[in-house]
Amino acid sequence: MMSHGKKLQQLLDRAKSHGPIRIAVVDAAQDVVIETLREAHALGLIEPLLIGDAEATMTLGDALNWKMRDDWIVQASGDAAAAAKAVELVRSGEAHAVMKGNIHTDVFMRALLDKERGLRVPGRRVSHVFLMELSAYPKLIGITDAAINIVPDLNAKAQILQNAVDLFHFLDVEAPKVAVLSAVETINPEITSTLDAACLTVMAKRGQITGAIVDGPLAFDNAISRGAAEEKGINSAVAGDADILLVPDLVSGNMVAKNLEYLAGAMAAGVAVGLAVPVVLTSRADPAQARLASLALAALLHHGSARPATRAQGAGSSLECAPQPDDACRPLPG
Repeated sequence: MMSHGKKLQQLLDRAKSHGPIRIAVVDAAQDVVIETLREAHALGLIEPLLIGDAEATMTLGDALNWKMRDDWIVQASGDAAAAAKAVELVRSGEAHAVMKGNIHTDVFMRALLDKERGLRVPGRRVSHVFLMELSAYPKLIGITDAAINIVPDLNAKAQILQNAVDLFHFLDVEAPKVAVLSAVETINPEITSTLDAACLTVMAKRGQITGAIVDGPLAFDNAISRGAAEEKGINSAVAGDADILLVPDLVSGNMVAKNLEYLAGAMAAGVAVGLAVPVVLTSRADPAQARLASLALAALLHHGSARPATRAQGAGSSLECAPQPDDACRPLPG
């Protein structure tokens, strides 16, 4: 059980109330993965499908005093075969979500993103959202995209933003406040991220991005500190009260997320969205608590997917085909 992180704990409790989801775990033979899955199963959060070296997986389970059922074990020889098997289980309806185990992220995502046999959804871009809890901030805050899209252009950013907004709708935040980050809060033609931020703000006002209050450019301090925003004379419904931080690119987003985690003691859940099912895309360095929170988030997304869509009828059509090719998405190695 999480030793801290009350807000993420509330998400875990809520996910448990819906009953377990079946999750395909790719290359499950790793101590921290098995420990997390054992706890998640004991909490009634998941039913595992453990893909990979069956003997090694069962040996780890025995060492950790977890009696595994035979129907949980799915033999696969090699990482690529294990990832392909996870996709097969989803496509057949046997799995509701996928989790990355002890496998390199590029091999894992290659199978999921395969245009013919993967889990792509036509017209949707794949992106990642960190959901972070900090003692210094009054609510959960999302950071996107810090793991998949390297240097997204304007249209890609709009899709990444919409993915994060949709996730927050599943978490019952009706109109999440999105701060589009840059280094400064004023528009500077020499800083592309400020131009993108201004465009995204107008796109939201005109219905191209739906279900959120969007403002930018905002520097990080303006986005999370009302005092900093007031000191600079920024009049914004988002400044100092952001639910989502849309970062300029993967490098800056990853730095923000890792700084919050390692220097500010943040607890982070993470999930990839935009595919047919939620994908728990964790690092091998992540502690069990973070993995457990990520499983809870994936479960909530699965259970919430049966609800009516929150996007306005006909909205978002201009975002369905980003000019930036999808192969620009190269997830960080895990």
